[in-house]
Amino acid sequence: MTTQVQKPGAGGGAEAARALPALADFALDPEVHHLNHGSFGAVPRPVLDHLAALRAEMEGNPDAWWRTLTGRIAAARAEVAAFLRTSPDSLAFVPNASAGASTVLASLRFPAGARILMTDHTYGAVAMGVRRVAAPHGAVVDTVHVPLDASTEEISSLFAEKLASGAPVALVVVDQITSPTARLFPLPEIVAASHAAGARVLVDGAHAPGLLADPLGHASGADYWTGNLHKWTCGPRGTAALVAAENVARELVPLVNSWGAPNPYPHSFDEQGTQDVTGWLAVPGSLAFFAERGGWEAARETMDRTVTAAQALLAEALRADLAGVRVNEAPSMRLIPLSPVLATDRDSAAALQLRIADELRCEVSVTSWDGRGFLRLSAHVYNRPEEYAYLAERLPALLAAAEREAA
Repeated sequence: MTTQVQKPGAGGGAEAARALPALADFALDPEVHHLNHGSFGAVPRPVLDHLAALRAEMEGNPDAWWRTLTGRIAAARAEVAAFLRTSPDSLAFVPNASAGASTVLASLRFPAGARILMTDHTYGAVAMGVRRVAAPHGAVVDTVHVPLDASTEEISSLFAEKLASGAPVALVVVDQITSPTARLFPLPEIVAASHAAGARVLVDGAHAPGLLADPLGHASGADYWTGNLHKWTCGPRGTAALVAAENVARELVPLVNSWGAPNPYPHSFDEQGTQDVTGWLAVPGSLAFFAERGGWEAARETMDRTVTAAQALLAEALRADLAGVRVNEAPSMRLIPLSPVLATDRDSAAALQLRIADELRCEVSVTSWDGRGFLRLSAHVYNRPEEYAYLAERLPALLAAAEREAA
């Protein structure tokens, strides 16, 4: 895929003239401790205002709105492409990263018996999509088990072994930053090994925009990449990017067949009935908001510093051993292992997360992977150390009660 087209400033100079955004810059409830930015994001107030104005314009004259919409989408796509350092011709807007992955999977044809390779860290919705597409083609889904404490070299070796054994691999689906376990995978090595084995690569970069300065550069050579714009870049919900290499982009078609379908990629994605795409048009405002309020480099440094300190504080409070989770940690996201009897599956993890929200007024992410439960911390610029101190003071008692009930 094409990269290095434009490089917006990362921070410093005029960008650093204003302080980084604070909680008051978002519409978040100040009575709740919002410590789970990585799941749903948060939209700055000026962007919400712009979004409301766009929707008012759409409702005020729908005919005029749809007459000019494709040109406005093209302009927004160019700004997002510049932020991601790619060509506008390589990028299509999609509702979210799962939709981007589903679009790729639905556009491909797999020979009977061919393998689709993914890992046991793959996001659940994407894994379901892989299995659903594989079944009617007679393709085989093969899973690479990647230990939580695997080094970069070990992860690369595990992929190489899987690629070299068994039937040919048609497609490798790999996370850039894993959702349940907050790992940063070594994509350059994985992509190179996959291509050497004749397999295409789909990168799920759901968490990458905003967290990585150059997510497409890190995934350089991948055939397809998709990333959310509503998470760390704080765009409106329903905004994500799908980027495809030039030699495979022409095969991609939208999941919804509409009047734009005959157009070449990515323009075929611009006209999909009466879909509300105001979020796509408002995304550049989120990018500009952070660029003007301290800059992206300062934002990333602040987020990572905050969550690193929070991980240490909560690990001490919970007497958690971090030895097995301190390898390949993702920027601005951290894991804390829970008791072996807590969050052993998805349902019990969701129940514990809800209990923490109800009893402590703290929104956190509790994940379950390989039968173990984890507190997954994620921090944005509006998070403050005292919020994590509040959680560290009260969470041990709640978890102790939960352990007694689980015994």
